[in-house]
Amino acid sequence: MPVYHQILNNRDKKQFAVLIDPDKYTIDSIVATIKLANDSGVDFLLVGGSLLISDGLDRCITSIKENTDIPVILFPGSTMQINKKADAILFLSLISGRNPDLLIGNHVIAAPYIKQTSLEVISTGYMIIDSGKATTASYMSQSLPIPYDKDEIAVCTALAGEMLGLKMIYLDGGSGADTTISPGMVELVKKNITVPLIVGGGIRSAESASEICRAGADLIVVGNAIEDNRDMIPDIAKALRKL
Repeated sequence: MPVYHQILNNRDKKQFAVLIDPDKYTIDSIVATIKLANDSGVDFLLVGGSLLISDGLDRCITSIKENTDIPVILFPGSTMQINKKADAILFLSLISGRNPDLLIGNHVIAAPYIKQTSLEVISTGYMIIDSGKATTASYMSQSLPIPYDKDEIAVCTALAGEMLGLKMIYLDGGSGADTTISPGMVELVKKNITVPLIVGGGIRSAESASEICRAGADLIVVGNAIEDNRDMIPDIAKALRKL
């Protein structure tokens, strides 16, 4: 089943994606993380980062695919982060910013290559939300994040993204975010759109994951916290099943 259909068909439950940054994982740590993901019933594995320093993307995806059947979705920070071994790619348009390269420019460069692969392309409206400090995502995108308490801006931006035909909306506090996105913002965005809502950034416990899901997220993404403590995976998965 295509990845997007899985996300759509399972919106009656809360879905959980683990984000793996190839720069921050060794092969051994990838295998250990994937074992926990398999045992815990993780729904998806996102692979990518705002800035890849090492040339480990292909090796990372190969290792993941050798150890799991969980769908692997590219979460690219640049046109260099495309790999045909993944199952799908979030074709991210940074609709919260005004950098034309990240709205459409890089997509024009990437599209011919992606077309030659079997990657499932999922057009996604990507919105960076202020998380209390500057993050790699906001710096590399040369884009001001939406202020933490400006729910109306987030709602209108998400609405515009859906009206433009984007298949999902992704609210992200960015790598290393100090705080999660406000549950109030998540709730209002969810009430005003019909496409799936992804939320990531600053989720550091099963409790915060549950709070964001109760507010309306269809899919949560956790990266940094799991890098520090992979044993959090079963805790979050268990908490979401209770919802």
